Amino acid sequence: MPDPLSRAIRWDTVVGALLLVLLLLSFSFVDGFGNALNLSFLIGNTLPIAMIALPMTLLVVAGEIDLSVASTAGLSGAVLGRLWNEGMAIETIIPLCLLLGVVCGLVNGLLVTRLGLPSLAVTIGTLAAYRGIAQIVLGADAVTDFPAQYLDFAAGRIGNTFLPRAFVPYLVLLAIAVLVLHATPFGRSLFAVGAGEEAARFAGIRVKRARLLLFTATGFMAALTGVFWALHYASARYDNATGLELSVVAAVLLGGVDFDGGRGTLGGAVAGVFLLGALGNVMSLLSVSAQSQIVVTGVLLVVSVLGPRVARRISVARAGRRAASTPAPSLASPS
Repeated sequence: MPDPLSRAIRWDTVVGALLLVLLLLSFSFVDGFGNALNLSFLIGNTLPIAMIALPMTLLVVAGEIDLSVASTAGLSGAVLGRLWNEGMAIETIIPLCLLLGVVCGLVNGLLVTRLGLPSLAVTIGTLAAYRGIAQIVLGADAVTDFPAQYLDFAAGRIGNTFLPRAFVPYLVLLAIAVLVLHATPFGRSLFAVGAGEEAARFAGIRVKRARLLLFTATGFMAALTGVFWALHYASARYDNATGLELSVVAAVLLGGVDFDGGRGTLGGAVAGVFLLGALGNVMSLLSVSAQSQIVVTGVLLVVSVLGPRVARRISVARAGRRAASTPAPSLASPS
């Protein structure tokens, strides 16, 4: 059984602690951080990353990755804008956008699971393809005249609080993802798949089906994020969410999810998401340039890959020292 110190140096615990420290320092020393408008702005801007991070965490745990999520979101937003311009009801458009996300995720999943192509290469290719299709669909237009009730839901707050209205459905999605990953046989199978595909297959786990489901769910959530993005910022453009995949991957890996698969928690991933979001918000309040913020994100991406490995090596070394210091049981002398 791991001792308290071993649990304390788990990387996801470290990230959660860093998030708390950053929030305490920001409330104390950064002007404007604690007002309701800024906190609502922080959470609202972080929600697109947080939404995609849910299925991305499961996907990375299973040993795969999807870099096309931002382009899928952009394509979903472009279709939303185009169909709205064509006069279609938004209640019809949104399900079609979500179905499109399912198709995009399914394409990625089939290329990876049926043709055996590496997900990194496949999704870099579809990243460019989906963004190109989005540009064909909408061109350089920006669609802004969406129904007021949808804009209010995506950008409004709950009463006089700082919580965005969209944060409540996000919490529901988070609860579902936590249950799936950490409390179901399917979730446990994902850890086995990420730790060793052959061993998982010999254990009776349908590896290809599991990964195909994850790519499909990721495409669905990316499309939902694209709809939210267009309504939250009241603008549907083909280049919506450009670069969002870097923030999602950085946040998930920063939260301690192993890039090689088989390790990670959704709690750590969510802590990583909001740590990056809070850090970006603080840097903006302190007038740090956008270029410097990109540099910080890149550095954190490197740290997110290196940090968990260092933490695990420390834990393994401590376990080894404990085992070496434990006296071997003595053998009773024969009577």
